Amino acid sequence: MTQARVSEIRAFNRFYTKMIGVLQAGMLDSAYSLTEVRVLYELAHHAEPMETGDLRGLLGLDAGYLSRILSRLEGDGLLSRERSPGDARKQVVRLSEAGVATFRRLDARSAEEIEQLLAGLPETGQERLVTSMAAIRKLISRDREREPFVIRPPRIGDLGWVVQRHGDLYSREYGWGLAFEQLVARLLGGLDLAGRDAGWIAEAGGERLGCVFFEHVDDGTAKLRMLLVEPSARGLGLGRRLVEECVRHAREGGYQRITLWTRDCLEGARRIYARTGFVHESSERGVENGVEVVDEVWTLTF
Repeated sequence: MTQARVSEIRAFNRFYTKMIGVLQAGMLDSAYSLTEVRVLYELAHHAEPMETGDLRGLLGLDAGYLSRILSRLEGDGLLSRERSPGDARKQVVRLSEAGVATFRRLDARSAEEIEQLLAGLPETGQERLVTSMAAIRKLISRDREREPFVIRPPRIGDLGWVVQRHGDLYSREYGWGLAFEQLVARLLGGLDLAGRDAGWIAEAGGERLGCVFFEHVDDGTAKLRMLLVEPSARGLGLGRRLVEECVRHAREGGYQRITLWTRDCLEGARRIYARTGFVHESSERGVENGVEVVDEVWTLTF
């Protein structure tokens, strides 16, 4: 973690807390703090009364701090507390009618502020903002569960993503330059995806996580092209699943062999190829953007 990254995150935190009014006396032009509004939110979104222990665990609050918040909200007539019918040692909390009405006003006010924020942005800016926020939430959420991935044929917009991600990832991870990205664009542009070539995109929750392509050479030979798995999705078996999809397609198409081109530094991909049955056939030294590389050809024969 570099100091520049730490500084950038801290700058974002200062910007965002100021924007949503965390430092103000009350949230959403109300008399209540962010934490107090969050308590109202959680209670409003539970059909049954909540045990205070569950509420404290959900919000990550100190027991004494939560008790003071509940006392204030109860004093304002927004909620009530009582002993749990199932365990007299525990306390349950529910919103009163006034509490429900107060939350609804705050919720409507929050929606209005977000609509005003979005109204100042073009459609592309709105999409970028929402996508970026979703990415932040997924990346740093400690209790997230990864959504199951699906593997599907390419759709509009996918091919541009394939070129961009190859260029960006391999430049950052290995130092390969613009010429490599241009090579990927040429290879992709040479495929006949409406004919005998094919491709697959892996995604989860609408987020692209990987790709692989199949290129027809002749009636007996095909090539596996442009396998890529996003760093966030590595180690989940996604790369092997993509390679197996390409191999299955070749088998069903009656091909006798499938070849691929890779480099010796791509150790994760090479392990996948070996486990799938590919055999390393040849190597040749070269240079990519001033970086020494070793190109390899692997073959799987059916």
